This record gives sequence, structure tokens and C-alpha cells, in this order.
Amino acid sequence: MADLQLTINGDRYELDAPVGRSLAQVLREDLGLTGTKIACNEGHCGACTVLVDGVPTLSCITLAHTVEGDVTTIEGLRDHALIDAFVKADATQCGFCTPGQVVSASALVAANPEPTRDEIRHQMAGNICRCGTYPKIEEAILNWRA
Repeated sequence: MADLQLTINGDRYELDAPVGRSLAQVLREDLGLTGTKIACNEGHCGACTVLVDGVPTLSCITLAHTVEGDVTTIEGLRDHALIDAFVKADATQCGFCTPGQVVSASALVAANPEPTRDEIRHQMAGNICRCGTYPKIEEAILNWRA
């Protein structure tokens, strides 16, 4: 019997995974959901952000066996309007941080569909973009419904 049961993007998964394995490792290595990126592996950069019951969660420092809610990854947001907004605003640059940025932004607009620039900056502060495309990310979030 599988020792780990997770609901990810609406699908139920049962697998054997060692205790101590991060949610990011399970997503990427065990389930092939490679949209979630691992960059710092210390919870500092936000590249690995997923939603657990709608709350942005750093999957690189979250132990898979502790997850009890529904997990949403970037793959689960493929039809979200933010995807097109990021493309239209040219907010992707190299693209490495984009999945975590979009996931965090989706939680923001779910709670507040019309955030101000200050609200966007505050909510998105945990997501680092080494390319420095923050103004375009803000533009994408401001215009996500356009």
C-alpha cells in the first residue's frame, strides 16, 4: 500500500515516498510535474511555489508527508487568465521563475481581483526574478483580466 496520498490539480495520487522527501521532489521526480522549479532549495526565492488549499506554499521546504490539502501546481493553472497576461506583458524573460510567479499571483487575484501596485509588490515579494522583470510582472497582474 502506498504511504503517501496527495491530490494534485484535482487528481489523486498514491505513491511510496521516503519520509523527508520534499513536495517539490515528489512533484518533479516522482510525478513528472516539472513546471514547479527548484532554485535555492531553501525557501528563499519562490520558484517552487505551489498552492495548498489556495495558499502559496514553498514546495522545496515542505515535506510531502505533511501535506493534507489540495495541491495546485502551474500545470493546474494552464487555463488561468494570468498565463496570457504574463505573455502579453512580456513578463517571462528567461522563464525560470515564471511558474512560481504565476502561482503566487493566482492566489493574489483569487483573494483580490483588482490589486493595487503596492498590494502586488507586497504579495509578490517572496518571488525573486533574477532577470529583474518586476515592472512587467506587475503589469501582467494589473491587466490579468484584459
